[in-house]
Order: sequence, then structure tokens, then C-alpha cells
Amino acid sequence: MACLGTPQAQVPESLVVDGVPPAPAELKAEVGRYLEFRAAAFNSWHPVERQLLITTRFADTTQLHLVQKPGGARRQITFLPEPVAGGSFQPKTGKAIVFSQDTGGGEFYQLYRYDLADGRITLLTDGKSRNTNTRWAKSGKWLAYSSTRRNGKDTDIYLVDPANPKSDRLLLQVTGSGWSVTDWSEDDTRLLVLEYISVNESYVHLVDVVAGTKEQLTPRAAGKAVHNRARFAKDGQSIFLTTDEGADFQRLARLDLASRQITPLTAHIPWDVEDFELSPDGKTLAFVTNEDGVGVLRLMRADSGRELKAPKLPLGVISGLEWRQNGRELAFTLSSARCPSDVYSLDVKRGQVERWTESETGGLNPAAFVEPELVRVKSFDGLSIAAFLYRPDPARFPGKRPLLISIHGGPEAQARPSFQARNNYFLNELGVAMLFPNVRGSSGYGKAFLTLDNGEKREDAVRDVGAFIDWAQREPGLDGERIAVMGGSYGGYMTLACMTHYAERLRAGVDVVGISNFLTFLQNTQDYRRDLRRVEYGDERDPAMREFLLRISPLTSVRKITKPLLIVQGKNDPRVPMTESEQMVKAIRDNGGVAWYLLAKDEGHGFAKKRNQDFQFLATVLFLKENLLK
Repeated sequence: MACLGTPQAQVPESLVVDGVPPAPAELKAEVGRYLEFRAAAFNSWHPVERQLLITTRFADTTQLHLVQKPGGARRQITFLPEPVAGGSFQPKTGKAIVFSQDTGGGEFYQLYRYDLADGRITLLTDGKSRNTNTRWAKSGKWLAYSSTRRNGKDTDIYLVDPANPKSDRLLLQVTGSGWSVTDWSEDDTRLLVLEYISVNESYVHLVDVVAGTKEQLTPRAAGKAVHNRARFAKDGQSIFLTTDEGADFQRLARLDLASRQITPLTAHIPWDVEDFELSPDGKTLAFVTNEDGVGVLRLMRADSGRELKAPKLPLGVISGLEWRQNGRELAFTLSSARCPSDVYSLDVKRGQVERWTESETGGLNPAAFVEPELVRVKSFDGLSIAAFLYRPDPARFPGKRPLLISIHGGPEAQARPSFQARNNYFLNELGVAMLFPNVRGSSGYGKAFLTLDNGEKREDAVRDVGAFIDWAQREPGLDGERIAVMGGSYGGYMTLACMTHYAERLRAGVDVVGISNFLTFLQNTQDYRRDLRRVEYGDERDPAMREFLLRISPLTSVRKITKPLLIVQGKNDPRVPMTESEQMVKAIRDNGGVAWYLLAKDEGHGFAKKRNQDFQFLATVLFLKENLLK
């Protein structure tokens, strides 16, 4: 399956390159600066010192770094061959860090203790199961986490004293793969645990740590509701959470533990509250609203619900809120069209925002990067759907521009105005416009919108892409004869589906770890994911649903794919197994079609290692130059 003639120096040993022509040396030189973007993400405040733990990449993989002050140097503390998924300081002392890491992208995460005194790393988990959703007790003595250790499927709750790995014990045995700890009480005796059933349904439970018992706090009403991100109030008599109970959007609310009465705090805001954190003194709530994809940071008095003045930040995406123990500084990660993901802090008393990291952009001027415009169109049934459109500079690229439609995964994810990194090459150097649609089923537009692609309405989302193709062919600045689609995971399925539905209107498609057959996907995805995916896509054990899933699977209609495809896959993908891509490549070629195939032997659900990401991007540029621009 090797590509004969490709200079070996250009192809990482981990990649299998099948049908991808050699990339000219000058292409890599031309693209080079766009491969050197970095990003930083906030992980944790030190509990004593004013310093941060972040993740960023300086070599091939993302690792843990310490930053001592705003704008200070990033000091790398882990030097591991696999990416570090994230870490957090031990509360109170900060003498240790617990971090998470998998191998080869397989997502069977293990937990490790890192001792800052000597840099020693100690495995805390069993080395085999999937261990996620860590949460420190307020005292710093215990760490709670979810694990599939018992049977490979259910995410039971475990406790461990990271200073003594032998203390590890099962606290709560559950049924289902969507259980996670969201908070500890001040006295370490109670936990708030989330039971996630689907993107449309989740519940909060209260767990007695001593007795190992749980009671459900949020009701299973006639209509499904999502309750999320639960946190104890300072007095332990109530909790804060987000909920869409009785509403279309996620609202910040208070739940009284005695009466179980839920009081909304943000009913006046017609958008989702997507993140929040309560200050250590219990006085201030920081929260982020998702307003047409833009993250807006807000502050509120916890006792009265009165909003406080908050700084105006660049239009982008905000994540990873965490208060420092002094109760006045809030850290977060911000990404915008002209700024890579970087770490900031807000002093709420002074209203001062400070930037802790400034990630490199390969020598390119970020002020020259394109900012998106919000586009709205009417779909086949009159539904209003939105997208972010990035246009190349008309002075450099006059006339109608070719269009690349990039479809998000999930399916309940959302296209947002974040930093485009390598994609800026398409805009700035090739003059390709990019459209990021939020088809029905996307998050951020209310729970009614979220359900519009469920079950037998699955292909209505594909028809939404058709509506954007219709719009693009009418739009004066776009070349309706040169349109390609691209997407990863569920976006990969959408790409394949669009290639079967709109082959005559598309030039090409790029499918990254996409579903080609829902039946084989559900059969081969990891055990801990299967029931969660059945809720979203349908239960293939039901004969009628099985017939429907087979009918809408792109593999069933592969003969309709008459335009070239680039297919990218990680061998260790636990979500969308390698077989999904390989059967599609074979079917396209058996039908006389063109399929370029790129397989990484050391990756999972998308490429995480820079050397693999770089080659994938070069292959994508080569593919689009050949099949979209010519």
C-alpha cells in the first residue's frame, strides 16, 4: 500500500500512504509557515503560587508546561512520546500534578502522578481500562474518576489517594457509559455525579462517599431534559447547575437540596450557558454564554443573581474557566479568528485581563487573518440555518472564489469563530473561501434544533448542506462550479453522504475518520460507546431502524460517488474504527472511482502528532489543488 516514488523523507514511518501522489518539495516550502502554528490551553492554577499549568506543543506532541507570570516563559515539565491530555495541581499544596495520557490515540486514558520535587511519574490506574473525568476533593486528599475497569463498558466511579496508588477503590458501581463526577462537597463527604444518556438527556445525582449510595436530584420528567455542570454552593445547602428543564436553552440555575426546587438565574438570556464556575468564596459565578457561536464571558452575584460588569473580549470561543484560590482571579482559554488558543486571566476586582501565553503563528501576522461573517439561509423546509463564511482578500483574489464546505462532527458539535490555523493557507495563499455550516442537529441553537436530525430525520441535515450549495451557486463572490466538502468523524459521514447526494454539484470530498456504514460502525465501535451512539443514531437491533440505517449509509450508495475522495484514518480509532474507511476505499475503487487513502498506525480519532498532521495537510492541499482548483 506504499506510494511508489514518494521521497521517504517526506513520509513519517507511522503513515501508510496509498494512492496519494508524491508532494513536490516546493509545496512543503510553500506551506511551511502554516504548519508552525501553536496553541496553549489552560489546565490548572497552582493553589499557593501565582502560576499556571498549561498544555502546549514545542516538538511533536502536546505536553505539560508551567507559566510563572503573564507573558512569562513556558517551562516544559513532561517530555513523553505520546500527547498529554491535560493535568491539574493537587489542591492545598500543589506538590503533585495528576495528568491523563493514552497510547497511539486509542483513548484508553491512564492517570499518572507527577511529583514536582523530582519529576518522577507514577501510574495510578490499571494500565488497561479507560479512565477519565478526574475531580480532586477540596482537601486534596482524594481524587475521584470514572473507569471502565470492571467490564469495559460501564463507567463506574473510583476513588484514589494519588500519594498512595494502592488506596484505589471502587466507590460506585453503575450501569451505563456516561457517568462522571462534577464536584465534591467542602467536607469531602459528598459527590455530585452526572449521568449522561444522550445530548438531549442527563441527570445529576448526589453520592454519599462514606456509604457509597446515590440519590437522584433532578427529575426524569415526561419530556427529556439536560442537567449539567453541577457545583455545590459554598454552604452545601444547594447546588448550581445548567439545565434546559422547561426551556429551549441551557440556563444557569440553583437547585435547593432540601426542596429540590430549581430556580433559573439566566432566564433573561436567550442562549445556552455552556460553562460556569463558582468562586472559592462562594460569592461570584463566572459563566460563558454561547451567542450565535461566539463565547461571551459574564459575571454574577451568587446570592442575588445580579449580573456584574464583565470585560469585553475578542469575538471567539472561551473555555476552561477556573478561579484562583484568592477568589478574584479567573483563568480561561480564548481562541479567535486572529488569535490562536491562548491562556488569559481576569482580575474581577480591577477588571484587568492579562495574557499569560502568546502562541506562535509561524511568523505570519495574525492581524492579517480573515475574520468570518455570519450567513443565514433557508433550508428545504423553511428552517433558518447559519454558517460562518471566511472570504479570501478580494484585492489579492478578485472574481468568483472556489468554496470548501467544512462540516463539523458530533453530530451535536457546533462550528464557531475560532482560530483557523492551517486553514488560513487555503484563504491566504490559494484564494479558497471556506464555509462552516451549523446544520440541524448542531448544538448552540436550542434543544428543539438539536433533535431535528434524530432517527429517520438524519438525512435532513444532509439536505441542509444542499441548501448551502444552492446559496453558494447564487452568491456573486463564489464559484458555484468549484465546490468541495470536508469533515471529520460525523462530519466525515456528512462528507460521504453529500458525495452520494450531490456528486454532480461537487468537485471532491475529504473524509477524515468518517462513518461509511452505520451498521458496521455500531458493531465495531468500542463497547463503552455503543449504547450512547445508539441513542443518537438509532438502535440497529430494531429491524425497521436497521433497514433505515443501512439505506442511508454512504456505502450503500457508493456507486453514486463519481468524484475523487481523500480518506484519512487512524488505525487505533476507538470511535470510528479503521474498517469504516477501508471498506469505503475498496468500494470506491471497485466501482472505478478515485480514492486517496492516508492511514496513521500511531493515531486514533484524528491525528494528534505534528509530523502526521503536517503530512495530512500537505496531502489535503495537493488533493484540493488537483481536484478543486484546476
